[in-house]
Amino acid sequence: MRKQLIALAAGFLILGSATMTAQAASVSYTVEKGDTLWAIAQANDISVEDLQASNLLDTSLIFPEQQLELESKSDKKSDDTYTIKKGDTLTKIADEKEVTIADLMDWNNLSSDLIFAGDTLALSAKATSNITKVQQTQAPQAKQAQSTSTQTTTSAPQQGGKTMTVRATAYTAYCTGCSGITATGYDLRANPGAKVIAVDPSVIPLGSRVWVEGYGEAIASDTGGAIKGNRIDVFIPDNNKVYQWGVRNVTIKVLN
Repeated sequence: MRKQLIALAAGFLILGSATMTAQAASVSYTVEKGDTLWAIAQANDISVEDLQASNLLDTSLIFPEQQLELESKSDKKSDDTYTIKKGDTLTKIADEKEVTIADLMDWNNLSSDLIFAGDTLALSAKATSNITKVQQTQAPQAKQAQSTSTQTTTSAPQQGGKTMTVRATAYTAYCTGCSGITATGYDLRANPGAKVIAVDPSVIPLGSRVWVEGYGEAIASDTGGAIKGNRIDVFIPDNNKVYQWGVRNVTIKVLN
């Protein structure tokens, strides 16, 4: 009887191991209503770019019931790489991985400590050649956020894009309970001149370049509990100017 119990226990262990392996190797996901490509990528520890590449997507537009191919976490993870999570900073990652900030910046070809959730960092010089450098995905956003800090164009850009009317409010990085870190990991307190807006990702995908009437060209880098549907929140570092902005209806143009 003891031998039978041991055999049964071993069988359950083998079965359980096989089940966990099958779950870990799962490579498909059925899109549900309200899903966004960014949220799916975050939940599965992969980047939006990898998710788009795996499914031959040239935009972030997805539909309910759509089948998406996912990369196995075991294939994606390695000791030499790290997927940036919401709230991460370069300093925090350097401390946790016991490397220097200077090395992280060098291995990932970074010109600043600006990083974005969902991107992958190389944690060694060897890993640098095996992953897409973070700068290739974050530089356009970082440069755009910085270069638009003094731009407040009154007319929409001529380039193509989806135009809509939204209700716009304003916010600052120093409100009660605010961390100053956006949903995509952008540090607004360290970059007070950046043009950033909070959006509903199901309406405007995170990472999009958006022209906002009366504000200029910005990056959709944040979300908010009250920002649902055709609503946006524009980041303004000065509290007095936040109040001056108030609540208004504006025209916006999603540029990409």
